[in-house]
Amino acid sequence: MELYIQHIEGKGRGVFCSEDIDVGTLIEICPVIVLPEKDRILIDQSDLYNYYFLWGDEHKETAIALGFGSVYNHSYQPNARYETYYEEQVIHFIAHKFIPADTEITINYNHDPDDKDELWFNVQK
Repeated sequence: MELYIQHIEGKGRGVFCSEDIDVGTLIEICPVIVLPEKDRILIDQSDLYNYYFLWGDEHKETAIALGFGSVYNHSYQPNARYETYYEEQVIHFIAHKFIPADTEITINYNHDPDDKDELWFNVQK
């Protein structure tokens, strides 16, 4: 499976795959760099603000996903989901729906694919 980045008008970069992805397929396992709670204020003042995951059971830490992990865009109708593994310090990205080749792979930033809570930015439709 070959993942690639493509520019999307009005959104910036997005992650795509060159072949179809079936429901339940593991798309990517991304190692993360975990940063302590005290560093979050610095991250929030940097360009990394939009690229980190809340981390740990209490979400006090932050994590930057390597690979394509921090580049997947948000959707309230995502075709993928993610699972966090705190001890292993990895995130699994898994197909939530069938994803045709050359379609953007999206996740819900609220973690739950069905969660419609507002985010910290205006969502592109």
